[in-house]
Amino acid sequence: MAVLLVIPARHASSRFPGKPLVPLRGAGGEARSLIRRSWEAAQAVSGIDRVVVATEDERIRDHCRAFGAEVVMTTTAPRNGTERCAETLDRLGGRWEFVVNLQGDAPLTPPWFVEALLAALRRDAGEAAMATPVLRMEGAMLSAFREDRRAGRVGGTTAVFDAKGRALYFSKEVIPFTARPFAEGEATPVWHHVGVYAYRPAALEAYRRRDPGPLEEQEGLEQLRFLEMGETVLCVPVEARGRPFWEVNNPEDVPRLEAMLGALGQP
Repeated sequence: MAVLLVIPARHASSRFPGKPLVPLRGAGGEARSLIRRSWEAAQAVSGIDRVVVATEDERIRDHCRAFGAEVVMTTTAPRNGTERCAETLDRLGGRWEFVVNLQGDAPLTPPWFVEALLAALRRDAGEAAMATPVLRMEGAMLSAFREDRRAGRVGGTTAVFDAKGRALYFSKEVIPFTARPFAEGEATPVWHHVGVYAYRPAALEAYRRRDPGPLEEQEGLEQLRFLEMGETVLCVPVEARGRPFWEVNNPEDVPRLEAMLGALGQP
């Protein structure tokens, strides 16, 4: 059975309006939009049969079609990327083994992150509704998270999970609490949740029929709805392999991403 990869993108954002179209300059100084760089990242993932951008915005649609992406127009009803993926699944139809949500603000997502999710769900044999990657923070990343919180910036997410990898909670706070400082490359007990998801289609449909619960509404984290529904969410540990990783959550993240693109030598 085939795998569908959806890149949900909306123009309206309370923290960063127009975020998908913001230009990011790479190593050669070329500016490419955030959504285009995310689409290019999707092309590098093996085992994907179809890649589409899902949006309700004509500006994003026209921009994506201009660089060759397939676009599915959705309604304005979806409240988050997971609901937009569910609506996209309805519109496309077909029999899909899994649906991947590669969010349009994470162009540095390595392909092996997504490939690890698909492998984990196939090993799971049907228990988990979805899987999502987690990356153990080293000292520098944890310091960046803490600095964002001190400055009142909320973006990156942390995760805690049990010995079998089943998620216990996700938060925009830094959890678990740890007070001590860590050296730049030192491993910490904190896991960064990477905003990529692989769903079973049935779980995606069930999600869409449920309203957000109090935890999802409080944290603003779409994956918490699965936990509030009593579903199993797999946290799949992945390794950066020396590659820098960050997401664009706030305008302040743009220069950070551009510096990382430059360090990777990406045009």
